[in-house]
Amino acid sequence: MTPLSKLFHKFCSKIIILLASLVIELIILIQKLKSSSNPISTHQYLKLIEKKNPTICYSRSLSKDEDGGAECRVCLCELEEGEKVRKLQCHHMFHRDCLDKWLLQYWATCPLCREQVVPPDIVFKHRQHQNQVDEGSDGNRDENLLYLLSAFRRGNSLHRYF
Repeated sequence: MTPLSKLFHKFCSKIIILLASLVIELIILIQKLKSSSNPISTHQYLKLIEKKNPTICYSRSLSKDEDGGAECRVCLCELEEGEKVRKLQCHHMFHRDCLDKWLLQYWATCPLCREQVVPPDIVFKHRQHQNQVDEGSDGNRDENLLYLLSAFRRGNSLHRYF
């Protein structure tokens, strides 16, 4: 190869790497703009659940069962007089703490009939907050991408990172 073709080859490879890094940065910017909605903390999420499904004290009169005893279908324990429960719009009843744990761990649906307890956008915002908390402990994904891009700009080759 002639020195001129070698120079042209190096120039083209640098341009390709620069364009690739610009495309990646553009994708990151678009993702940030799309997720500009504010995440909801766990405390705010539980407040919204409380507002939509307030805590009540259990009494046998709340139960439609002929046998007299109702059961929390999350922990499978019988509901006792005076315990704090939530009665959902679907009319299923659970211990408040059992249901709150369920709603935090799974999508916000009734454990029995899967009817939505809070709107999907609220659930999404809470999951977004949880993901940010998880990423904070493992290191920020965006910072890792920016480090990778800066390495390309310094002229390092791809095979070092993959």
